[in-house]
Amino acid sequence: MSVAVCIVGSGRAGSVHALNIHQRLSNAYVAAVVDADPTQASSLATRVGDPPAFTTLSDAVQTLSLDAVVIATPTFAHCDLVAEAAGHGIHVFCEKPMALSEDECLKMMAAAEKGGVILQMGFVRRFQPEFVEARARVEAGEIGEPMVIKSLTHGPGLPPAWAHELARSNGMLAEVNSHDFDCVRWLVGSDIARVYAEVANRKGKGLGVVAKDFYDNAVVTLRFTDDTIGTIDGTCPAEYGYDARVEITGSKGLLVIGEVQGLPVLTCVDRARGGLRPLHKTWPERFAWGYVNEISSFVECVITSASPRVGGIDGLRAVQAVRASNQSWIERRPIDLLVDDV
Repeated sequence: MSVAVCIVGSGRAGSVHALNIHQRLSNAYVAAVVDADPTQASSLATRVGDPPAFTTLSDAVQTLSLDAVVIATPTFAHCDLVAEAAGHGIHVFCEKPMALSEDECLKMMAAAEKGGVILQMGFVRRFQPEFVEARARVEAGEIGEPMVIKSLTHGPGLPPAWAHELARSNGMLAEVNSHDFDCVRWLVGSDIARVYAEVANRKGKGLGVVAKDFYDNAVVTLRFTDDTIGTIDGTCPAEYGYDARVEITGSKGLLVIGEVQGLPVLTCVDRARGGLRPLHKTWPERFAWGYVNEISSFVECVITSASPRVGGIDGLRAVQAVRASNQSWIERRPIDLLVDDV
């Protein structure tokens, strides 16, 4: 079986997934590209085998026989697109953040269940080799019980303009740090029970951002249901490059995932400067194999009808944590999360 995949959204994330399917996978192909901008859709299509390009998912579904979609549009469009695909019995890979609200997440999960389709979330760190290895080591008890976890994501460049507005994106904590909220929960093996957040807008005005609630720096303290504590911090833009690291202090030791240095190479330029170490410049570079592995895993799930390794409940939990963190800094107080069974 070769899985026919429609890419919905031909921006940065959609392009990464489309190119990985086209160049790396033998059991799937890009059957269509959808984007509201027809020029952008056609441009990506020419790079991935020149499949048909459409301006709406509805047009693609009515024209072609599709097995799966990759939703890589702005967050505010996720809910309707996932529901539409699931309603046609099409399996769904949805980029993070899952949606803008808990209600939207639940609607997406219900649509997938009703349609009998897979709903996989795009939490790439769960598929990045060093993060997978770290998770296995934590599960094996190598560092004992996790006690403190610290996760950070610093990214170059501003988020897209629509993401500057809190109402349309849930802010940087969603667009940049959704990965952190999912990752710490996954690594610790416990849900987030309480958050307290502080945010600041240090560069926005100078870069022309006018959105009232925009922030480009955030620190969130966490308490988990098993009494692990931790922090998440985010900066975007961070001019030095793309940086994603995690540190876990356990009852028997320390585990560190990632480093600032992008490659194990030292370039000697002069004695005064002491050498230059190359850094990761972008997120597709930092998580190159994670993106390959996650889309490959999704395709395998479509073929074998297996449950995805990261699903709707994980997307929901990250959205809950993000929204609680935004509530925290707005109201200047800690917020308890009410994590109900779903």
